Amino acid sequence: QVQLVESGGGSVQAGGSLRVSCTASGLRFDDYTWGWFRQAPGNEREQISCISWNRVTTYYADSVVGRFTISRDNAKNTLYLQMNDLKPEDTAQYYCAATQREGSWSSSGWRCPEGSKFTDWGQGTQVTVSS
Repeated sequence: QVQLVESGGGSVQAGGSLRVSCTASGLRFDDYTWGWFRQAPGNEREQISCISWNRVTTYYADSVVGRFTISRDNAKNTLYLQMNDLKPEDTAQYYCAATQREGSWSSSGWRCPEGSKFTDWGQGTQVTVSS
């Protein structure tokens, strides 16, 4: 049984930092592309970052580039998202997700698989940023 468990969310003031983690079990962590998504009330789910199976390539949405860093520790079956310089608009429920699909290359660089291609999801962790 696949299980993804996020942790590390919380409340922080604008400009602060948080690191959220996602620990996986029940699957071969190394075989998957991993991603972070978020959803705020009333908003659509947003794909904010993902990382290839071999950790070589990463993708960031424009809304988080330069502030967030995705990483993975295959030995620990854990995915991380380091979030710096947090803003109130970063307030959302954050989800990790996995897919066996690989990303794709375009003229603008490497892109994650579409959100619909992610097959396994965590339960989410709340991040709240106050101004």
